[in-house]
Amino acid sequence: MNFSVYWQHADTVSKTLYFILLAMSIATWTILILRLMGTRQLKQRAYTQLTQSLAKLKSKLLILNFEQRKAVAEQALLRQISAEKSQAEKGISVLGTIASLAPFVGLFGTVWGIFHALVAVGNSGQVGLAQVATPVGEALIMTGLGLAVAIPAVLAYNICVRFNRGLAHDLQDQAHSLLIDTMLQQESNTATDTNATQQGLVGGQV
Repeated sequence: MNFSVYWQHADTVSKTLYFILLAMSIATWTILILRLMGTRQLKQRAYTQLTQSLAKLKSKLLILNFEQRKAVAEQALLRQISAEKSQAEKGISVLGTIASLAPFVGLFGTVWGIFHALVAVGNSGQVGLAQVATPVGEALIMTGLGLAVAIPAVLAYNICVRFNRGLAHDLQDQAHSLLIDTMLQQESNTATDTNATQQGLVGGQV
């Protein structure tokens, strides 16, 4: 099977399908490389955003009781976790789409190539194994290209999904730690303010 020979005899549809597969392959490797390079930065940014989401509420939490502070802080953390998970999932749907479509694109290219090969053999008037095997074998190249694109896309998809699951677990742990620290700090501040108020009242009475 000589790809150059196949390319010379390929029509516009076959060449278009080839470039579609090439674009899918480039997109797959680009998304995977960017995700692997930005793994640590994405996790650190998510941790920072969680901390900042609670820091913005500190002044508002002071006027609430313990149960209200806990509920408000939990909702803020859950909302931020959801936003970070949505940010981390960007590009994963593209990988899933490529993994699903690439084999069918390659198969369609093969069917199209075999159809044209058989038509050419029929028009030549020479029907035999030697005349059919070569063009059909060259058309099967498109199936191989489709699988060559789909397999890395499936692997990249699974890698990204596994990373996102780990990220979600880490964010949950970080959120619980931040919630505990915030509640303890707020209780400490409330107790300090209460003691200061009581001391002020006692001093005023004396």
